Amino acid sequence: MIVVAGATGNVGRPLVQALAAAGEQVTAVSRGAGPRDLPTQVRHQQADLADPANLKPAFDGAEALFLLVTGNLSAGDVTGVLDTARAAGLSRVVFLSSQGVGTRRHPPELENAVKQSGLEWTMLRPGGFGSNALMWSGMVREQRMVAAPFGDVALPVVDPADIADVAAAALRGTGHVGNTYELTGPARISPREQVAVISDVLGEPVQFVEQGREEARAGLLQFMPEPVAETTLDILGTPSPAEQRVSPDVERVLGRPPRAFAEWAARNAAAFR
Repeated sequence: MIVVAGATGNVGRPLVQALAAAGEQVTAVSRGAGPRDLPTQVRHQQADLADPANLKPAFDGAEALFLLVTGNLSAGDVTGVLDTARAAGLSRVVFLSSQGVGTRRHPPELENAVKQSGLEWTMLRPGGFGSNALMWSGMVREQRMVAAPFGDVALPVVDPADIADVAAAALRGTGHVGNTYELTGPARISPREQVAVISDVLGEPVQFVEQGREEARAGLLQFMPEPVAETTLDILGTPSPAEQRVSPDVERVLGRPPRAFAEWAARNAAAFR
């Protein structure tokens, strides 16, 4: 059995679906109620990663764990989760980290906790998610416009469904233990180009309005701490060559190219209508 922590998120949801479709026994863990579209054969366990003891029922009979953590959890919290998993007999963890660890934008403490857990591990380091465009959905629905900074700075955003597929391969297959995969899309795409794709999907014009850094910063500070906002703006505005690089790892693991942003936009068109 495979435990998926964070089963209601942009990666966890398609991962649960993919594992269930492959015939795996899955326990989906989330802090809230289980998603409505949870496959009938999937067991749901409501639990908070900040309280590892309440994860014991989810880990009963499991062999592997997919783990992602929110920004309010520390390396100590992650260690508690992994200690509980190991005590329950799990042997493998696939950890959703960040490209920023490799580029040193983000600290390595969480990855270090996983590597020191005594479990077999695989690290996933995605770059920016294509699904971050959902932040624009309200503007698109109400005004048919998007306001965003750094309109012509292009990054190879990754489809969360590709992250889920790589995670499923690492959880089910062999040859992934001790590997770190950097996950990107197939090509760099700028915010202006993303908006053009959304416009094409909708069949209606969507205007792009470029924000200045300070205006964008004020918007980010409404839902993220200042250091995170500053790092995010640095990546979006002045990315390093490593952050602009298209990684071969999705295709290396899955045997197919990563999905383009246009595929993500087509699947999620309803959010912008």
